[in-house]
Amino acid sequence: MAARGTAATAGDDGAAESSPRDVSFSLDELMPWSVRPLRTGRAWVSGPDPAALRARWERLAGAGPAEQERLFASTRSRTPRSSVAALPGRSAGTGRFARTPGPCPDPVRILHGPYDEQWLLPDHRLIDAARPELWRVADGRQLFAVEHGSAPEDPGPALSVTALLPDGHSPAGRPGRIRPLYRRPGGTEPNLAPGLPRLLRERLGGAEPDAFTPEAVLAWVLAAARPSATGPRVALPADVEVWSSGVALGRELLRIQSRGARGGERPRLPGGRRPYVRAALPARPAELVHDAASEALLVGDGRISPVPAAAWGFTVGGVRVLELWFGRRAAAAAGRAPDGTVPDGLEAVGARGWPREWTSELLELITVLALLDGTARARDELRARLETGPLIEPAELRAAGVLPVSPTARRPASVLGFQEEGPEGQFALL
Repeated sequence: MAARGTAATAGDDGAAESSPRDVSFSLDELMPWSVRPLRTGRAWVSGPDPAALRARWERLAGAGPAEQERLFASTRSRTPRSSVAALPGRSAGTGRFARTPGPCPDPVRILHGPYDEQWLLPDHRLIDAARPELWRVADGRQLFAVEHGSAPEDPGPALSVTALLPDGHSPAGRPGRIRPLYRRPGGTEPNLAPGLPRLLRERLGGAEPDAFTPEAVLAWVLAAARPSATGPRVALPADVEVWSSGVALGRELLRIQSRGARGGERPRLPGGRRPYVRAALPARPAELVHDAASEALLVGDGRISPVPAAAWGFTVGGVRVLELWFGRRAAAAAGRAPDGTVPDGLEAVGARGWPREWTSELLELITVLALLDGTARARDELRARLETGPLIEPAELRAAGVLPVSPTARRPASVLGFQEEGPEGQFALL
């Protein structure tokens, strides 16, 4: 497989300042509860094709003890004999896999890195660190903000927001934190510094009634966040008009990134700019090329157009998103690992060429990247206004008791309204 183409100091309030005008806040101050990325421990439990994941499960469950041990890819955290609790909200077994694997759980859709939607086998016995606290609050009302190690030259937002469960993977190799918008299921108890929405409403005022809801604050964070060496930082304006325009921009970014989740519309480019398949993609494409002159993406012998240069050149952490997305699937279609090597294990199970669903996903990814690039001017304008206009100072948040954030707000809430099955079928009392 090959791809080619054209290609501070901190004050006592904890806010890093790169210039006298840079008055900003860390996400730890604004969205204090965060969770580390998932750590699967073995690559075969996730991937772009749910059918392949089911085939891997069946191969593992039907293997003899010695072969099962080899295929499982054991770590210190997980072996076929590990005894662990079920994932919250999931019905996979809790008996030791080597003894009672049970039926294959339905793969769940996850966000793998900023813009790659993949699948995961939701069985705690197979995952080294599944972060159960995230599964407890993942529902139809939840949104997750994900740091992904953006570089200053990246054209897109410094954060991703998704309604899917994110794994927190970073293409740049620097995984960031996952920050749920709500601390409890059902969209209750926002994961915001206590008192922050009230302070913003009282300080700014004059905006629409929904301008200071938890989702409005998340929209502002998405629009205004800027990358830094210590993670994204966010300035808060002292001008209600700047706040309103930033919230509107953030809601558009959220709409694009959520891809129709929670009853929204799937992203679409204007007529005449929508990408279409002009020549069918082969079963196992090995190369991805962008022809800038004709705005065409050549996928092996297949052809998709129009694909704007901005979508092709869209990067996160200095890594081109379309190349990375294609490389993972081209390897899977050929039964290879993402690095191109031939795997000796379950990663080679289930390779079946290039399914039609991947082509649809590629068209949507091109659309998402093109639309995100289309917001660049508005994001630059917002940044310029924040660099010259009045800002809310950290001292104001301290005086109002918003900062410093209490240690309780940085820990998961107690959310159990039901019993969770523990190891070997016992029930945990949490």
